[in-house]
Order: sequence, then structure tokens, then C-alpha cells
Amino acid sequence: MVLYRKYRPQKIAELDIENVREKFVHILSSGRIPHAFLFSGPKGTGKTSAARIVAKVINCELRIKNQESSTKNIEPCNKCESCVSITEGRNLDVLEIDAASNRGIDEIRELKEKIKLSPVSARFKVYIIDEVHMLTTEAFNALLKTLEEPPAHAIFILATTEMEKLLPTIVSRCARVDFAKATNEEIAHSLERVIKGEKLKIADADKFVSLIAGSSEGSFRDALGELQKVINFYSKGNVVARKKYFS
Repeated sequence: MVLYRKYRPQKIAELDIENVREKFVHILSSGRIPHAFLFSGPKGTGKTSAARIVAKVINCELRIKNQESSTKNIEPCNKCESCVSITEGRNLDVLEIDAASNRGIDEIRELKEKIKLSPVSARFKVYIIDEVHMLTTEAFNALLKTLEEPPAHAIFILATTEMEKLLPTIVSRCARVDFAKATNEEIAHSLERVIKGEKLKIADADKFVSLIAGSSEGSFRDALGELQKVINFYSKGNVVARKKYFS
């Protein structure tokens, strides 16, 4: 399994971007769950991971059973069937849609019909639409009508890397969370967590981590991809950075 998937954050506290964590705490501790979220920001900053965490938070069986207000505990338990099935990508009530390949009016009309159906087992049906800016104008208009009058059991999470292409009317109906490029410190923190988890021994680790963070252009995915290359290049357990990092 590639590192980026293996070490996906599984709760809000594990999200590496500080202002994103703070935004989620503010929204989810308010006691009112928005019917639509909008996550905007560059690739590799954790938008899809965050969407799955939100889906777990609002559907966590333990939180629902204990009738915990979100002000007491906004984290998913990651142990109940709902949380585990969402983590594993097999929950029938959490649907991930790639707008780049499902961008037409027919796909959105089909989605509108399915939204009317009640959840199979979860409290809410969650529709995660990635790269939502790729939808056609007709599809956007159809989606807008759905956002204006969503069923009570449906939550939308829209994600985009090109915020400027979205209709203002779509944006205005969503709780917006901006994922800025990660700082070198935030990426270094993420790398250190993975290095510790993999029990890697790296010569001059601080410099190694700093150099990868600096070359990742604010993307956690790219940083972990580069670490993956180094691990593949050298035997696990005795990783030595190659010439790209050390002369």
C-alpha cells in the first residue's frame, strides 16, 4: 500500500493543516451540520481525506448512541461498523463521485433521483463530489436546484482545485473550508509521523525531512510520494537519502 493511503488521517486531530482543523472544530461543534460543504485548495492537501472524516463524524454509531453533542466530542470513534466501513470505502451511504468523468446533466439527474432514497444503514447519505468544477453548465444548474432543497438525510461535500470556476450561487449555499498549500513545517510533521510509523532509520533525518518538505510545493501527497521512492530505492530499515538530497 502506498504511504499516502496507508497514513490517511482518520480523525480531525490528525489533519496536518492547522487552520483546517480549527475550521472543522468551529463548524462541527456548533451543533448544526451544514447540508453542504465546499473544500477548495491545491491537489494533495487532504480534501478527500477530510471529506471521509466528516462523513464518519456525522454517522458515527457511538456518537449517535451516546447522543453526544458535537460540542463534547467531534471525533469519530473509528471502531463502529459505520466508521470502519467508511474508512474501508464500502459504506453504501457514502458515495464518492469523480466529476471529471461524471460531468454531464444525465449523471446529475440520476444523482438527484438517488438522493431521494433513504440511507441504507447510516444516519446521513453523504455525497462527495471531487473536482466539482468539471461539471457542465447544465449539470451545475441541476446540482444547484438539489442544493437549494436537499432532503434532510443528505449531506453534500464538494471538492475543487479551481474555485474560480464555481458558480457564486453554488458557493453561497455551502460551508466553505479552504485548504491552502501546506507549510514546510506541516509537511515535515506529516513526514515524521510516517517515518516513525514505518520504523525507518534515516541518516541526517532532520535535513532529509526538511529537503523533501521544501521540494513538495505544499502537497502532502507529493511529499509522501517522494518518501515512497526513497524507501523503494533502499532496503527498508536502513534508509539513506540519495544524491537528490545529499551531495
